[in-house]
Amino acid sequence: MDWWKKSVVYQIYPMSFKDSNGDGIGDIGGIIEKVDYLKELGVDVIWLTPIYESPMDDNGYDISDYYKINPLFGTMEQFEEMLDKLHSRGIKLIMDLVVNHTSDEHQWFKEARKDKNSKYHDFYIWKDKPITDQQSFFSGSVWEYNEETDEYYYHLFSKRQPDLNWDNEEVRKEVYRLINWWLDKGIDGFRMDVIDLIGKIPEESVMFGEKSHIYLQEMHKACFEGRDVFTVGETSFATPQSAPLYSDKERKELTMCFGFEHLGLEEIKGNGKWDLKKLELNELKQVFKIWQKALHEKGWNSLFWSNHDQPRIVSRMGNDTTYRIESGKMLGLVLHGMQGTPYIYQGEEIGMTNVKFPLEDYKDIETINMVKEKQEAGWSMEKIMAGIYAKGRDNARTPIQWNSSENAGFTTGTPWIKLNPNYTEINVEDTLKQENSIFNFYQQLIKIRKDYEIITVGDFELLYEEDSNIFAYTRKSETEELRVVANFTGEEIECKGLSEIATEYDRVLLTNYTLNRTVKDVLRPYEAIMFYKSI
Repeated sequence: MDWWKKSVVYQIYPMSFKDSNGDGIGDIGGIIEKVDYLKELGVDVIWLTPIYESPMDDNGYDISDYYKINPLFGTMEQFEEMLDKLHSRGIKLIMDLVVNHTSDEHQWFKEARKDKNSKYHDFYIWKDKPITDQQSFFSGSVWEYNEETDEYYYHLFSKRQPDLNWDNEEVRKEVYRLINWWLDKGIDGFRMDVIDLIGKIPEESVMFGEKSHIYLQEMHKACFEGRDVFTVGETSFATPQSAPLYSDKERKELTMCFGFEHLGLEEIKGNGKWDLKKLELNELKQVFKIWQKALHEKGWNSLFWSNHDQPRIVSRMGNDTTYRIESGKMLGLVLHGMQGTPYIYQGEEIGMTNVKFPLEDYKDIETINMVKEKQEAGWSMEKIMAGIYAKGRDNARTPIQWNSSENAGFTTGTPWIKLNPNYTEINVEDTLKQENSIFNFYQQLIKIRKDYEIITVGDFELLYEEDSNIFAYTRKSETEELRVVANFTGEEIECKGLSEIATEYDRVLLTNYTLNRTVKDVLRPYEAIMFYKSI
């Protein structure tokens, strides 16, 4: 069996993980300090968001040199030390591959924007005038004027992130060269940023084109064939129909991809990410059901609640005050019981929460641009701030809360972004002392994935399908059966048949409450139970 099917990935956002030199910015030295913490948690793979040389217009997703480490984060020697320390503990490392676009400070773009006759000019996408009214993800037109050549270049994100022209074979060769360079250095694979966009058709404002699959197959042949590597694509436009195309082993594209459908359900459809409605549990359940069934034996799922672009899950779908620990565990259990490779975003394992900063304390370019855009559209500041509190990317980017000392033990300097003020109550040091912590619960979830084959191979059947309070499902194989039952509310609720389930199954593998009572047809607030039996 492929090793990654039993693995759990931990995402590190280095700026906010741990600062080792007092400049207020997390770095490689800080990761080295915490390697044993990661080992204690039990994760198998670290995904590191970009640490390449960058002007940091978009926190490192604007790369100016793919072969150099950003001095903010440390040196190549430190990187190699970190890689050795992880490998010696049996932990693999995947890097973030950002090749839909570069920084405008990359040497390719510097040459491209100076001279139409440069070979690098065709590394990017140019038009004499804006040919569409398409808007970038970070607000404003995708077309930016370049005075030196009297042309417009295309950028789906910041104007300082010009899109590469993947139709140019020379671009693809350069990308494959840098991929192989890092693999030869000993890393174990890549998370690929917005990789489904490389086949876009700018002339038609089409974000995803079929060429994405052709390019990924070419990349596989040039870089991954014959290597034991792990590749996960960020594929925002993937559907349950297209996701198997990326991750079907026979097609030789990616190991797996991220689908984001479950994270857009509290948005008013068609209005963008900031216009919000109440999350309906039944919608969430249906999305998971569809994705679980679509990829069963046809590909492989990525399971995640959070990342550096998403708000904290315990604030988003749980209860980050009274039932923070219970709901944090419940959300973990529901996710980790499904088929796929789970991803834990830094701080999730201690139940870190969203923040409510004054507007001037937010750093994210997407948030800053949104405020201006929505004000011009007539939104009230109250509605704008509600959107930021719920969906702003800085929710996930506040520093890890290591202890209750000044700056939460993250830095001896001034943090690059403010800390969540609740670090005195929620931090790693205190969590590790608690027997019934979220951290301890995640350790058990990771162990169950390794010990029980059913988690890897079982099919998926949604239960209580019409119940708007309960998320429950069965996983079944020829020899084992697993049942997960979870209350998604802060109330005690009726769960018909729960007492029968308890007698039908051999044992309870895991629960977020102490089972010191006879199981009745009632679930306590955010209660979650994982039952097991051999067949």
